[in-house]
Amino acid sequence: MKNNRFNPLGVPIFIGAMLVIAVVGQLITQQRESDSLERLKIQYAKPHQVAVDHQKLPELQVNFKAPQDVTRACVSCHTERHKELLNSSHWKWAREVYIPGRGVTIVGKKNMINNFCIGIGSNEVSCTRCHAGYGWEDASFDFKNWENIDCLVCHDNSGQYLKSRGGAGYPDSQTDLRLAAQSVALPTRDNCGSCHFYSGGGNNVKHGDLEEAILTADRNVDVHMAFDGGNLECIACHEAENHRMLGKLYSVSSMNRNRMNCEKCHGDFPHSQNILNEHTIKVACQTCHIPEFAKVNATKMYWDWSQAGKLKDGKAYSEEDEDGNDIYLSIKGAFKWEKHVKPEYVWFNGTADHYFLGDKVDKTKTVKMNSLNGDYRDRDAKIIPVKVHRSKQIYDCCNKTIIQPKLYAEEKGRGGYWKDFDWNIAAKLGMEAVNEAYSGKYCFVKTEMSWPVNHMVSPKEGALTCTECHTRTGSRLASLTDFYLPGRDSNRFVEIIGKILLILSVIGVLIHALMRIIASKKGGAQS
Repeated sequence: MKNNRFNPLGVPIFIGAMLVIAVVGQLITQQRESDSLERLKIQYAKPHQVAVDHQKLPELQVNFKAPQDVTRACVSCHTERHKELLNSSHWKWAREVYIPGRGVTIVGKKNMINNFCIGIGSNEVSCTRCHAGYGWEDASFDFKNWENIDCLVCHDNSGQYLKSRGGAGYPDSQTDLRLAAQSVALPTRDNCGSCHFYSGGGNNVKHGDLEEAILTADRNVDVHMAFDGGNLECIACHEAENHRMLGKLYSVSSMNRNRMNCEKCHGDFPHSQNILNEHTIKVACQTCHIPEFAKVNATKMYWDWSQAGKLKDGKAYSEEDEDGNDIYLSIKGAFKWEKHVKPEYVWFNGTADHYFLGDKVDKTKTVKMNSLNGDYRDRDAKIIPVKVHRSKQIYDCCNKTIIQPKLYAEEKGRGGYWKDFDWNIAAKLGMEAVNEAYSGKYCFVKTEMSWPVNHMVSPKEGALTCTECHTRTGSRLASLTDFYLPGRDSNRFVEIIGKILLILSVIGVLIHALMRIIASKKGGAQS
């Protein structure tokens, strides 16, 4: 006769078996992810084999008198490359885009302003230190003259090429042009970082996720670029075709094209667990895998221009925090820096709008210098992490427009605020340079600007956990209220149904257990 007795060892055996299966599954998952990283390292971190030894080229065996001579030597062999660069955003600092409500317009560093050093109008001789060219001193710069292309700023591998401060893009006088020309190769992190790490006036000022620490980072700082991680160069992801780089900076970009995305390397379903892959429909990879930025050095989070101009004994002065970051500069005002910053989160569909010179604003509200578009119902939108930089900057009280001031001048008496400390003259000269009206009366207005965070990717063990978003208090997504998030939001009807189902499940388990016990006793009696 069949024995239906209840076996008390069955439950722990079953639980043990499930634990073994879970552990094995986790080990398999980890191995798969490790194999994936190794494949990426092999594919993208492979050292580039230089096909030409530039040290042996006769054209480069001369002592160059001017940097344009280097450009002419480059083009004598690379006969069409200059034409490509003339059409690139690194050269134009602008691109033609379509923005709803504005139509087709030109957007870029060339004509946009921000809430850091505001803009390049009337300040070109200083700002164009990061331009891929020579001699952009004012609005008369000839963007068709290929001889002023700076090939070396991106391709020098000698490590000693340096752009001059206030030099309109020309190299420092101590730079050995011959050595730089003979060293050229594909761009490295040093090349890209010479501008992108130090934009805004210092290391990690603007981005928060791009700074010099990346050059020597371990995988906890950035798993892709770390020496013990992927050890990738910037161009492994930001590939270029005809000198047009993949990837965009949405402080000055507007359209959903030529974007960089994680799926390019990792695929549309990067996780072994379906529940995580389902998240990628509306959540960008960066949201979970960049839980914080400014991991090594602090980034500037607040800039108050209204505090600028204070002097001690008639001279400009500065104050620093314990880490050496400027918290006050007479020429720029007061700052707040932060380290290990949790991002803010927004919906983003790849398009953006911007504040344009001449736009009217309401002084009683914070002015958005850029707006990242998207919401939950937008098919193309995903939640992304952003650094939101906040500021107070100069504003025309009568015309109700943000002012582009003249900040830089080589010497006193030429109207540059950083020398003369006169906002009225700086505002007048700056607005004249960009062909905008100035009423003669200025004040200051609150502004903010959103910078998408894409670097400083943590390894998988450092990614966000479920409870950091799916929680009633302290959810990272607390500010996104246009959708229902389980664990964060409450819905009386849903919670009542859930409680009923839970109670029914418990009752079902108890009934099943009771029936097993009864059946076991009957079986024992029959035997």
